[in-house]
Amino acid sequence: MRSSRWQAFNPMWDQLQQFQDDMSRLFDRWGNGNAFRGVGGFPALNVWEDGEEVHVEAELPGLDLKDVEIYVSGGNQLIIKGERKPNLPEKGVWHRQERVFGSFNRALALPFPVDADKVDARLENGVLHIQLTKHESARPRKIPVKAD
Repeated sequence: MRSSRWQAFNPMWDQLQQFQDDMSRLFDRWGNGNAFRGVGGFPALNVWEDGEEVHVEAELPGLDLKDVEIYVSGGNQLIIKGERKPNLPEKGVWHRQERVFGSFNRALALPFPVDADKVDARLENGVLHIQLTKHESARPRKIPVKAD
């Protein structure tokens, strides 16, 4: 039987496959616990711009205003911090727990600098609405053209 030069990589490939399987099990285990998970993180965000403002919506079901903090830093960095407290049954037994709890900190780079003094935020039906106004330096300016 003729040996292939690729057979030398089989033990290394097996180890890499085992490592991948171990990491998948580890993250699956965390996914069923307290860690916030998802594609972009928690809370899920929608961001859009219309003219002079950028709008951000964040899903925060079950949170009160006292559980949420919003910061604007560096001109274009939005930070949403908070904590979702667990709703633990006193005498019940968990059969399934998909809603996660704990502290969260979500930072988002906005597409342009905003005026930190012109931010409006409100929480309605578990959705946080944030309206941020473009900073004067980010607004387009008409430049007059001179002729000789």
